[in-house]
Amino acid sequence: MAYGYWRCGRHSITAVFQLYFRSCPLAGEFTLFAGLHDCLHFLAHFQLTPQDVGFLRGVLPPDTDRGFYEYLQGVTTEGVTVRAVPEGSVVFPQVPLLEVEGPLAVVQMLETPLLTLVNYASLVATNAARMRLAAGDGRRLLEMGLRRAQGPDGGLSASRYSYIGGFDATSNVLAGKLYDIPLFGSLAHSYITSFTSLSDVTGQTLVPAGGDGAARDLVSLCRRWLSRVCTFLALPEDQVNMSELAAFISYASCSPNNFVGLVDTYSVVRSGVPNFCAVSLALDELGYRVQGVRLDSGDLLRLSLTVRSTLRDCADRFSVPWFSHVPIIVTNDITENDLVNLQLLPNAVDSVGVGTNLVTCPLQPSLGCVYKLTQVSGIPRIKLTEDKDKMTLPGKKTAYRLFGQDDSPIVDLLMVDDELLPRAGEEIWCHVLGRGGERVSVTAARVQCLHHVYYKDGQITMNLPTTAEIRSHAQRSLNNLPLKHKHLQGPVPYQVAVSTRLQQVLEELMEEGIPSPGQASPCPTSLSVAASS
Repeated sequence: MAYGYWRCGRHSITAVFQLYFRSCPLAGEFTLFAGLHDCLHFLAHFQLTPQDVGFLRGVLPPDTDRGFYEYLQGVTTEGVTVRAVPEGSVVFPQVPLLEVEGPLAVVQMLETPLLTLVNYASLVATNAARMRLAAGDGRRLLEMGLRRAQGPDGGLSASRYSYIGGFDATSNVLAGKLYDIPLFGSLAHSYITSFTSLSDVTGQTLVPAGGDGAARDLVSLCRRWLSRVCTFLALPEDQVNMSELAAFISYASCSPNNFVGLVDTYSVVRSGVPNFCAVSLALDELGYRVQGVRLDSGDLLRLSLTVRSTLRDCADRFSVPWFSHVPIIVTNDITENDLVNLQLLPNAVDSVGVGTNLVTCPLQPSLGCVYKLTQVSGIPRIKLTEDKDKMTLPGKKTAYRLFGQDDSPIVDLLMVDDELLPRAGEEIWCHVLGRGGERVSVTAARVQCLHHVYYKDGQITMNLPTTAEIRSHAQRSLNNLPLKHKHLQGPVPYQVAVSTRLQQVLEELMEEGIPSPGQASPCPTSLSVAASS
């Protein structure tokens, strides 16, 4: 396409593209916008190297005009302006997330990379936000999807955007380093099964917390506590797996303040839990506190109640009050429905690790963002198709969010860019999208412009927020959205509308672009309509 624009001499005319989506994902009625930071850094470093141009010489037809390659070598984004919604904002169908204005050929080249950077990021952030709503505010959500993500880039992106969407920590160490996301990790089953007996434990001593006192023999201490725990719980000590105990002792001796026991390798009730209690209580005797117990198989909700009961009984029996509150963490292919059940069914779960169903978004693998031409040389353009849902809204537009008396959003209003700013307290007439052009009146208590200039003259124009700041903005934006739009099942659609003037432009272009019955189609050279399928 860039070559076609260049050959026709249209490559440098000013064009406006807008990036948006047509429907919210995952059967919901909201989306979290993410990926803006990556888009802006891509634009700031966009250029074709001599090696890039050389490659194109080898793959394009041999009769390609050599002047086109000279043009490509000078392509930059210095003439590109980007307006966007702040990253982390709640957004809705048809509202432009990005508006990209600049030389036609250049902004056309940006289509695929910008879609790539926004589609997955926004989908994962939205999926994470839904899981946060499903789990409620009282539980920690841990992103553990790196091993299941679509490649290392997908894994790193998923960690960042899951955190923005409301998760509390990640197992991805690189994401923690790059984006300052809190880290979480625990034992793997392979670590536990690598031990065969207590003789495998080396470095068997541990100095009490604070460094006060002589080092104690941790193996002997744990064995004594295991006998006391098994006697109290009426469990045969000879049925407890000693290799599991060895693994727990080995790990605890290395990280006594960060020990999280994985208790389902052999048997949760007959081995994992008594071994965990023994090591935990031994560490307590030395002044340390464990950080949690993890379940990764079986009936997680039922087992969590069993584990909590045992922890409380041991806390009472051995006078260790904090032990009754040790966090219980569950993992194992957790879905959104599993998280919903945490609020509906009895359980004692404190934290949930989610991997596959978070980072791969199996219920909807793509958000479906599109990047459409809306204006050329100041002339609004429209795409007419056989499918009305795919028709574009013409022209350069600005989005405003209108708020009610309770300061919650009630409608997003799209207006022609040069229209007067809508004002709070004044009656505003608009046409709700998806309702056949229905005209309604709205009086807003507050009006917020959603679009801001983030990129101009080859430079990012404002200081970009950190990942944590984007996350905070996302949570405020979600909290401010009425609950009826956030229901996981049967949510009420949020209203998006166009101004009366934009509706008039739309109707005029539709009339021009669709000839009357029996009338020949006009030559499109002077028509401000781009008809396609």
